[in-house]
Amino acid sequence: MGRRIFAREFKVSAVKLVQEQNYTVSEAAKSLGVDAASIRNWLKKFGSEVGGSANGDAALGAELRRLREENKRLRMEREILKKATAFFAKQQP
Repeated sequence: MGRRIFAREFKVSAVKLVQEQNYTVSEAAKSLGVDAASIRNWLKKFGSEVGGSANGDAALGAELRRLREENKRLRMEREILKKATAFFAKQQP
């Protein structure tokens, strides 16, 4: 079996899976049927081209991080409230 050659569009779409859709390199490699090292190389080559190069992308990434942190905090608060509700429900005669 010879070496496979992938089109530039395929490589860019693989990079987008990792950068924009938050796939891990190994998940993207498995779903696309390529080696993880290939995707890492494509990230180095096309990564700045696909994402993070424009200021809008950086702002979007910062917003995404902020929203994820807020989501984590809200989930934790919800769990605390659920436990408190169960506790006080048991205390009722």
